Amino acid sequence: MSTLHDSQRNAQEFIAFAVEKKVLRFGEFKTKAGRLSPYFFNAGLFNDGLSLLKIGEFYAKSIENSGIQFDMLFGPAYKGIPLVAAIAIAFARQGRNLPYAYNRKEAKDHGEGGVIVGSALHGRVLIIDDVISAGTSIRESVTLIKDHGAVPCGVSIALDRQEKGTGELSAVQEVEQDNAIPVCAIAALADLLTYLTGSHEMAQHLLNIRQYRERYGVN
Repeated sequence: MSTLHDSQRNAQEFIAFAVEKKVLRFGEFKTKAGRLSPYFFNAGLFNDGLSLLKIGEFYAKSIENSGIQFDMLFGPAYKGIPLVAAIAIAFARQGRNLPYAYNRKEAKDHGEGGVIVGSALHGRVLIIDDVISAGTSIRESVTLIKDHGAVPCGVSIALDRQEKGTGELSAVQEVEQDNAIPVCAIAALADLLTYLTGSHEMAQHLLNIRQYRERYGVN
C-alpha cells in the first residue's frame, strides 16, 4: 500500500470520526480572522477516553506518513496537552516509547519550577497542535524549544484549513516559511471536500465550503 493512499484513507476515516463526534460541525462560524466560515473544528470536543485513544492513533499515522524525523513530542498549552499525551501513548502501543513535554502558561516558582512539564526538551522536537490559525502558538513553541537548547523539527496538526493567512500564503505555509520547518496534517480542506462529495445528505455543506474556498482558499 502506498503512503499516499494510506494518508488519504487515514484522512477520510478521521473526518468521518470528527463529524460523528461533532468535533467538525457545519453552519456559520466566525473565525479569528473575522471570516464567516461554513464549518468549525474544535479538538477540545475529543473529550472522552475512546476519542483520545483514536485521535492519538490518527495523529501517529499522519506523523509516520509525513516522514518527519524527531526525537520527542511537545504540546503547547492548553489543547496540545491531551493531544501530545494521546499521541505518545499511540506510539508506545506500536513499540516506540517517546518522551513528551508541554508548557505551563505561567512559570511555577515552587516545587520543580519552570514552564516545562514532562521530559526535558532535547534533540529534534515535533510540535503538536490542533489547527493553525494565526500561528501564534507555534511561534511561541519554536522560541521556547530553541531557548531550551533543542531543535524544533516540524509541526503536526489535525486539520489544515488551506485558507489564506495574512497574505497570499495559507497560515500553514506561513508557519513553514517563517520557521523553516515542515507541517503535516491528518486531513486538509481538500479531504473534507472529498468526504462531502460522497454524501447526499451534505450537499448543501459542500456547496457552501466550495464557495468559501473560492474566496479564501490557497492551492
